Amino acid sequence: MSTVIYPGTFDPITRGHGDLVSRAARLFDKVIIAVAESPKKKPLFDMKERVTMARDATAHLGNVEVCGFSSLLAEFVREAKADIILRGLRAVSDFEYEFQLANMNRVLAPEVESLFLTPAEQYSYISSTLVREIASLGGDVSKFVEPQIAEALNEKYGRA
Repeated sequence: MSTVIYPGTFDPITRGHGDLVSRAARLFDKVIIAVAESPKKKPLFDMKERVTMARDATAHLGNVEVCGFSSLLAEFVREAKADIILRGLRAVSDFEYEFQLANMNRVLAPEVESLFLTPAEQYSYISSTLVREIASLGGDVSKFVEPQIAEALNEKYGRA
């Protein structure tokens, strides 16, 4: 059974993330969305909220599991008995950082491969950071996130 881990902060999960998860769900037996606690990033949503949003956004996919983690990714991957770390590349600018992470993970967990997927073209410009910024300024984020996530953003920013 092939298991892939898709790690990230997912603050919040976007349609671009969802696109990668949907495609990974067709390629692998099991996809684990690993929501990183990431306190240094000071996420808008706490881990429990981000896990819930990711579960809601991917509930239609039967082979997808969502869980939070606060350990080293290499350790989490081993505990989950996964074979692959999935990362998304939106633009060439993402590559250098992702390449560095992949090489570090190769040293920390040589038995695990890193795989990169690009989102569909219509999602290639979406980032959680931009979505939060648009929402914070009262903009409509419904094209970038699922309806329940747009609602959660509006609530966070006092627009509900």
